Amino acid sequence: MDDFLTLDKQLCFAIYETSSQFSKLYSTVLEDFDLTYPQYLVLLALWEKDGIGVTSIGEKINLGTGTLTPILTRMEKNGWLRKERSREDERKVFVHLEKKAVDQKESITKAVQEKIINCSISLDEYEQLMTHLKLLRGKLEQAKQLSAGKK
Repeated sequence: MDDFLTLDKQLCFAIYETSSQFSKLYSTVLEDFDLTYPQYLVLLALWEKDGIGVTSIGEKINLGTGTLTPILTRMEKNGWLRKERSREDERKVFVHLEKKAVDQKESITKAVQEKIINCSISLDEYEQLMTHLKLLRGKLEQAKQLSAGKK
C-alpha cells in the first residue's frame, strides 16, 4: 500500500498537472487577445446567453462574486462587456457583451480549437475525457454532500 503514496499514483496530482498544462496552453492563445483564462470563461458564459446576472455567471463558471467582480470590471474597462444595474432591484447587475466580444468570438474560438487540435486529441478522445471528468466531478460532489450530511 505504500506504493500508493507516490505522486505518480495520485489522481489529484495527475489532474493538477493536467490543469496546469491546460492553463499554460490557454494562456498562450488568449494573450493574443489580451484575455486571461477566467475572462475567457466569462465570455463563454455570455456567448451562451447574453445579458445574464453576475450571480448566474459566477454559478456557471464556479467563481464567487468577490473574485468575479474585479474580472468583470477589467473586462468592462477593456471594452469586452458592460454591466447594468437592474431597474427593479438595484442589487442585481446584468452583464452584456459589447461589439468587441461579438466580433472577436470567431477568432478566439478558432485559435483555441487550433491549439487543442495541435495536442493531437481526437474528437472521440475529447468526448470521452469530458464524459469521464463529468462523472468524476459528480462523484466528488456526491461524496462532499454525503460527508456534509454526517456532520
